[in-house]
Amino acid sequence: MGILIECPKCRTRGSVSRKVCKCGHTVQKADSKNYWVEFYEGGRRRRERIGRSKQAAENRLREIQTAKAEGRHIKKYKNAQITLGQLRDWYLELAEVRQKRSHADIARCINDVLSRLGERTFCSSLKPEDIERFRKQRLSENTQRGRPAKPATVNRNVANFRAMINKAIEHGKLDSSPIGKVKALEENNVRNKLLTREEFLRLLENCSNDIKGFVFIAYYLPMRQSEIMNLTWDEIDFKNGFIRLGGDRTKNKSGRVVPLHPEVIAFLMSLPRPIRGGYVFEKRWFNRRAYYKAVEAAKLSDFTFHDLRHCAINNLRLAGNDHFVIKQASGHKTDKVFERYNLVTEAEMKGIKWYEEKGGDFGTMDTYMDTKAKP
Repeated sequence: MGILIECPKCRTRGSVSRKVCKCGHTVQKADSKNYWVEFYEGGRRRRERIGRSKQAAENRLREIQTAKAEGRHIKKYKNAQITLGQLRDWYLELAEVRQKRSHADIARCINDVLSRLGERTFCSSLKPEDIERFRKQRLSENTQRGRPAKPATVNRNVANFRAMINKAIEHGKLDSSPIGKVKALEENNVRNKLLTREEFLRLLENCSNDIKGFVFIAYYLPMRQSEIMNLTWDEIDFKNGFIRLGGDRTKNKSGRVVPLHPEVIAFLMSLPRPIRGGYVFEKRWFNRRAYYKAVEAAKLSDFTFHDLRHCAINNLRLAGNDHFVIKQASGHKTDKVFERYNLVTEAEMKGIKWYEEKGGDFGTMDTYMDTKAKP
């Protein structure tokens, strides 16, 4: 009973202590070597392919030794029986995963990882180094917008992949996590892009009719993109001046009301309205390419659609609204996230008020020096 190493060149298995295979290949320094566990059960020799993790092989060997000592049946090693592709297909079909609004994003994140690790790779062959290799590769590749992926994007990829692994362990699909604990990359994704009134009007002028309505509402109201795209006439309360969103329409599944800006009321009133309600916008999809084309034409660098939400929230703060009122309208649950949307500009800093201007007396430098001079 013991652990064996498989030569990545000739596929022969031998003692874990061997350094060079019979074929001449150096085994110990090979990154692609696989570990096996050899044991006897019922007088017959059995071998199990564990994968590239030596620690997983050692853990499996201890499980077998314990089972034999206690006279229990030795169960098969589940990690060696399922591939990443099979695990993904099972995970994405779980009811608790399918019901999430982010199901498509979850699938995309997992597929990003699998496209680089291989769908036919057995879970037992994974190791923490594979995740590190994926992160380095992902950070070096350009996205569809022609710029390298940000750490936050890579963290989401790994987080969704890790959630799949953990759920598989919970459901008994895997015996253990082959990737262990992966520390997230440090993120610096706080946006600091705000538009002046002139910049917003310039952006609006360059927007096509398909996206102009989306951009207009996003600038004035602290709503998310999906909330605007799926806005219905039944959700608009013109009488009281609110948009009323149910729990099924918000990210955190809590219903909320959004006050209507006078400009937005005038815009909505100008739109043709069906007798039996329905969606405000017929095309409930956002043409991202058209938007960035408008951004470029308006000479605004690196300004995303989500940055318009920052503008709406920050404008509400500048108007003197209460912190909790803005937070309720935007749908933020925690102050930590809400603070990221409130940006203090240098123009605001120039208008800072001093204590002395309101009659306060801190004393002058001369007074301070006289005090220090006294014995």
